[in-house]
Amino acid sequence: MAARRAVLVLNPASANGATGRMAEGLVGEVERFGLEARLLRTEAAGHATELTREALRAGEELVVAVGGDGTVNEVVNGFADEQGEPLGSTAALGVVERGTGCDFIRTYGIPKKLPDALRVIAEGRTRTIDAGRATCRAHDGEGEVRRLFANVGSCGLTGDVATRANASSKRLGGTASFLWATVTAFAAWSNVPFRITLDGTVRELVANNVICANGRQFGGGIRIAPHAEPDDGQFDVVVIGDVGKLALARNVHRMYLGTLEKDPRVEVLRATDVRVEPARPLPVELDGELPGRTPVRFEVLPGLLRVVVPGP
Repeated sequence: MAARRAVLVLNPASANGATGRMAEGLVGEVERFGLEARLLRTEAAGHATELTREALRAGEELVVAVGGDGTVNEVVNGFADEQGEPLGSTAALGVVERGTGCDFIRTYGIPKKLPDALRVIAEGRTRTIDAGRATCRAHDGEGEVRRLFANVGSCGLTGDVATRANASSKRLGGTASFLWATVTAFAAWSNVPFRITLDGTVRELVANNVICANGRQFGGGIRIAPHAEPDDGQFDVVVIGDVGKLALARNVHRMYLGTLEKDPRVEVLRATDVRVEPARPLPVELDGELPGRTPVRFEVLPGLLRVVVPGP
């Protein structure tokens, strides 16, 4: 019987170029776990989405994202066509995280060490999870952008943080890079009046962030939604209200402990359809990527993805 094949969609620029240097050896590592490996290297932004769509249309059943959370996001977008219709309904997503944040894998207990991650891909089980879809304005304000996300979608201070973190070398690691970006972004930040519509219910308030969480962690290990379940058909919506700089300093430990909601200015709600209209345009962040700006609509797409996770 033929070996199961894994299509490796690899971003050679991830991990500051280290992923590209390990590419050829990775094929041999995969094959040692009894899988046939097909290696595809990305060449530009968005290429991982194209490669994934081509693989799924050709009937491939296992596509492995090899790179950071941005690569995972691009591969996830390849599980739907240009009109947003699902591709490869029986195909599964595997993940070998090579970035600094590595936030997607934290929810599922997928290991970061290469041999352990490959063992999960070869021997793990598949879990059906939801995806999110964001519809927002293009950066230039003209036209509409529609994109999937697997972990977290947000707007507010997080967009500025992601911009700064993505511009850094991240050589200090994910947690340190994102913490530095958070502190420097907040120094120049002013909170914004928001109009938020959750499943038809309108809220108006001054806020710092609106975060739609499918997974539990983002920003290099911040436990933003520790109770989120990625297969329950709804987002954990974290609304961080009118928090000032001193309050942020006092709450840094809570972000990493998963107890941020103990602050009375933080609410955790649940919804399937979230529309966010700030008083000024803000960047929209999806799994650490910045596809456009507000206004934005976040929608749950139940059961869109099948992810290979550690077995019981």
